[in-house]
Amino acid sequence: MSPASPEDQLASFLARYTAEIASLAQSILVTMRERYPTAVELVYDNYNALAIGFGPTERQSQAIFSVAVFPKWVSLFFLQGKGLPDPDRILQGSGSVARHIRLPSPARLDELSVKILMQEATARAAIPFAPHGARRLIIKSISARQRPRRPPEAPKNRV
Repeated sequence: MSPASPEDQLASFLARYTAEIASLAQSILVTMRERYPTAVELVYDNYNALAIGFGPTERQSQAIFSVAVFPKWVSLFFLQGKGLPDPDRILQGSGSVARHIRLPSPARLDELSVKILMQEATARAAIPFAPHGARRLIIKSISARQRPRRPPEAPKNRV
């Protein structure tokens, strides 16, 4: 039996989420792949979330964006986000490097303020995306222990 392809592995990671969150994440990934067709996608199935980094190389430290899938939402992280101009104040977080925005729908990626931030992030990146080439998907790590990928069910009312 041959090992699963990276695409199959990513699909299996997403399948552990609710249909709503999995569909949202897949739609966001489609948009990201259209915008950054030469990106190297680095997948980390971590303890807290599934993270798919988009960068110019296989080095995590050079990734520009990360789509993070949580049980109840999906966020876009600007991994070199500290110092990005944010006149609309949409970036969240107080980390020393990264900032993020929540993506309630793929349409959020088409909002002007988000597009400008993404353009600025790619323009400021230490290493730019390659102008030519094909995307690559690499499974970088799978944590042995993980939080549940679905929110807990609401308690049933007893009569």
